[in-house]
Amino acid sequence: PVWGPKQHGGGSGLAPNAACPQRRRPELRVPPGCTMDLAYVCEWEKRPKSNHCPSIPLVCAWSCRNLIAFTTDLKNEEEKDLTHMVHIIDTEHPWDVYSVNSGHAEIITCLEWDQSGSRLLSADADGHIKCWGMTEHLANSWENTVGSMVEGDPIVALSWLHNGVKLALHVEKSGASNFGEKFSRVKFSPSLTLFGGKPMEGWIAVTISGLVTVSLLKPNGQVLTSTESLCRLRCRVALADVAFTGGGNIVVATSDGSSSSPVQFYKVCVSVVNEKCKIDTEILPSLFMRCTTDPARKDKYPAITHLKFLARDMSEQVLLCASNQNNSIVECWSLRKEGLPVNNIFQQISPVVGDKQPMILKWRILSATNDLDRVSAVALPKLPISLTNTDLKVANDTKFFPGLGLALAFHDGSVHIVHRLSLQMMAVFYGSSSQRSVDEQTIKRQRTAGPLVHFKAMQLSWTSLALAGIDSHGKLSMLRISPSMGHVLDMNMSLRHLLFLLEYCMVTGYDWWDILLHVQPNMVQNLVEKLHEEYMRQNAALQQVLSTRIVAMKASLCKLSSSTIARVCDYHAKLFLIAISCTLKSLLRPHFLNTPDKSPGDRLTEICSKITDVDIDKVMINLKTEEFVLEMTTLQSLQQLIQWVGDFVLYLLASLPNQGSPVRPGHSFLRDGVSLGMFRELMVVIRIWGLLKPSCLPVYTATSDTQDSMSLLFRLLTKLWLCCREENHMTEPDDALIDECCLLPSQLLIPNIDWLPINDGIITKLQSKQLVRLQFGKAPGLVGHTVSSQFDAFVRAPGQPKIDHLRRLHLGAYPTEECKSCTRCGCVTMLKSPNKVTAVKQWEQRWIKNCLCGGLWRRMPLSYS
Repeated sequence: PVWGPKQHGGGSGLAPNAACPQRRRPELRVPPGCTMDLAYVCEWEKRPKSNHCPSIPLVCAWSCRNLIAFTTDLKNEEEKDLTHMVHIIDTEHPWDVYSVNSGHAEIITCLEWDQSGSRLLSADADGHIKCWGMTEHLANSWENTVGSMVEGDPIVALSWLHNGVKLALHVEKSGASNFGEKFSRVKFSPSLTLFGGKPMEGWIAVTISGLVTVSLLKPNGQVLTSTESLCRLRCRVALADVAFTGGGNIVVATSDGSSSSPVQFYKVCVSVVNEKCKIDTEILPSLFMRCTTDPARKDKYPAITHLKFLARDMSEQVLLCASNQNNSIVECWSLRKEGLPVNNIFQQISPVVGDKQPMILKWRILSATNDLDRVSAVALPKLPISLTNTDLKVANDTKFFPGLGLALAFHDGSVHIVHRLSLQMMAVFYGSSSQRSVDEQTIKRQRTAGPLVHFKAMQLSWTSLALAGIDSHGKLSMLRISPSMGHVLDMNMSLRHLLFLLEYCMVTGYDWWDILLHVQPNMVQNLVEKLHEEYMRQNAALQQVLSTRIVAMKASLCKLSSSTIARVCDYHAKLFLIAISCTLKSLLRPHFLNTPDKSPGDRLTEICSKITDVDIDKVMINLKTEEFVLEMTTLQSLQQLIQWVGDFVLYLLASLPNQGSPVRPGHSFLRDGVSLGMFRELMVVIRIWGLLKPSCLPVYTATSDTQDSMSLLFRLLTKLWLCCREENHMTEPDDALIDECCLLPSQLLIPNIDWLPINDGIITKLQSKQLVRLQFGKAPGLVGHTVSSQFDAFVRAPGQPKIDHLRRLHLGAYPTEECKSCTRCGCVTMLKSPNKVTAVKQWEQRWIKNCLCGGLWRRMPLSYS
C-alpha cells in the first residue's frame, strides 16, 4: 500500500524534493483487507435557544479506563455569551454524558488524563489550569480540586509529569509463553522523585509567550508552582508538545507557526530546592521542515499546523504537518547521535579512536508524504512499542499491528491510518461528506456549497483498536479499527492480535472495552480458552496477582455470545466468592504473638485440603478454634455474606442432577475444584462462628426440625469436591451423590439466586457491524442478547424487589437510597454504607474505587428500573 502517484512505484511514497506544480488529489491504493468503520455516533439534541457548538480549537482526551473527555461551548442566544463545557463519557454508555461548566473564562485549549485515568487537567486561553477529580469515585460526577495559573498567557501544551512506569510491548514475541518476554519493564526515571524514590505528581504547561510552568502536588494537598522562560529571548509559541526522557528530563518542542521558522527543542529539568520548585532549561538542536528547503515548495506550505512527539516517552521522534488553505504535507523526524568529522590535520596530530570521537545530536528526516488534502486533526498511538531509527525495516514488516499506526483526519471528512514512521497507508475511512468508491484512483475534489463536516479533534484508544472523533458539529463518532491494520489475515492471526492485547490489558490494568469491539460470538470460546492457557503458563506469584482480573476479562468476553452468557453469572459469582474468602480470612488473628510463619487463613486452607473427611465437625476439630474468635457485632454484621455462601452452596448441589445443561448459571462451578474448595473452607469457618453466635449462621427452610442442614451440605459438597479437586484427574460424580442431591428440594427450600442484571451497555449491540445512532442524555432501548428461556428464569422481573449485589441487602422494588452501578458488569450497590462496623468497612473498601470486576462506578437515579 502506497501513498503517492504511480511514478514513485511501490516504495515508501517519499518524495520530499519532488515538484508538484499542479494541485491534484494523491492516488490512494487502499489495502484490500482494511476495515475501518463506524461503530456508533452520539449527537446533541437540537435546541431552539441554547445549543452546543464546538469550541475553536476543540480538544478531546481518551483515558486508559476508556473515559473520553471533550469540549464544546454552550451558546446562550439571549445573553450572547459562551459557557465553556467539559463533557465526560464512558465508551460503554456514551449517552450518559456528564457535562460540567468548567468555569474557564476563555476557550479550553488542552485536556490531559493522568496515568491512572482518574484525574483530568484542563487549560484555557487565559493561562488557567484546573485539575478535575472523581467525586466519590464516580465516573459521572466530577469536581475541580486544585489548579494553577499564568495570568493572561494562553496555554498551548499540557502534560502530567511522568511517573517512571513504562511497560514495553515486544510484538515480535507475541507468541512467547511468558508474560515477562512479551511485556518488559523499561528503566525509566520519573520527572521528579520524593524521598525514597517515590514519583512526585504534578503537571507541566507551555504558554504562548514562551514560558514553561510546572505545578507539583505535595502529599499534604498543597501545590508548588514555578514559571520560567524556555530561553533568554522569548518569542511567540503557536504550537508546542511535551515528551519525557528515560533519564527523568523533559523535552519541549515549540514552533511559532511559520514553516520558515525553525522548530525549537528545549530540555527542562525540574527539582525541589528549599521547598520551592526550580526549573532549569537548556536549548537542544532545532530543525527546519524539509518542504521549506525545497525550492519548488518553499512558500507552498506557509504554516505549521500540527506538532506532535510520536509518544510521550519518545522525545527522539517528532511528527510535523505544514499546511496551506487546501493542502498539507506530513513529515516524520528522528533525533540521532552522529559522529562529528575531524579535519585530517587534527587527525595526524591526535588520531581519533574508539569512543573518543566527538558526537553531535542531529535531526534527520525519516519520511514525508506527498501533497495531501488539508489535515484537520492528528491522533497518535499510545501503545509503548519502542521503535528506533534502525527498526524502520522491521516496522514495515510488522505494520499489521495496530499500535504502529497514527491517524490523520482531513477537511474532506476522511480519516487515514498511516504507519507512524514510514507514513505508509494502512487503513482509510470516508466520512459522510466524502463518500466515494474504494476503487477510485485519481479525482478532483468536488467543491460543495456548504462547509464539510470533519473531525476537529481525534484520539486513539489505548490499544489503537478504536478511534474517537469530534466533528465540526460537536458530534462524537466511534470508529472501529481492524486489528489486521489493512492486511488480509486469517482468523488465527486476528485472534492472536486480540489475545496479545487482552494480555497487555491484564498486565497493565487498563480497560479492554475497545478490544471487545472486534470480538464476534464465534470467537468468544476460543479467546477464553486461549486466555486461560496463557494465564496458566505464568508463575504462581503472577497468577495470584492477575487472578481476579482474568476472571473479569472472561466474564466480559462471555457476555458477547448467547451460548456463553450464562457463564457471565458464574464468573461474577467467582469474583464475589474470592472477595468474601479474602475478607473473612483476613479477620482471623493468631492467638499468640509468637506466631508461626503461616497465618490462620493459610493454615485453614492447608488443613481443609489435607483432611478430606465428609464430617464438618471432624474437620473443625483439627483447627485452633481460638483463632476464630470474633466480636459478636462483627459476626452479626457479616450475616448477609454468610447467607450468600450458604445459599449458593445449596443452589449448586441442587443443580448437580442437571449438570448436562451449560446454559444454567452455576454450571461451571460443578467442575471447579478450586472454587468448591473455597466454599468448603468457608463452611468450616461459618460452622465455628455459629458456635459463638448462632444468629450469624445461614438460615435454611427445612422440612424437618432435626435436620442439620450445614452438615448435610458439607458432606455433599466434600463428595463433589473430591471428584474435581485435581484438574488432571477429574472423575464423574457417582450415582449415590446425584441421588442425594435429587432429594435436596424435598429436604430444603432451594433459594432464588439474585444474579447480576443484563447489562444495559452498548457493546453487544455493535456486533452486527450496523451503525448505531445515539443521542446524548437519552438512553436507548434495552440492549443485549435474546436470553434463553432457561436463563430467563434466573433474572428478576422489572417489578420485583432490587438487591444490593455487594452487600446482599434488599432495596425494595423502588429503592429510596442512592445507588451506583458498574459501567461494565451492571452490578448495583448503595452509594453510602448503612453499617458502621469495622468488618463491614473492610469489606466495602474492596470496591470503593472500582467494582469487583474492575469497572468504574456511575451514579444511578433514584428508583432505577
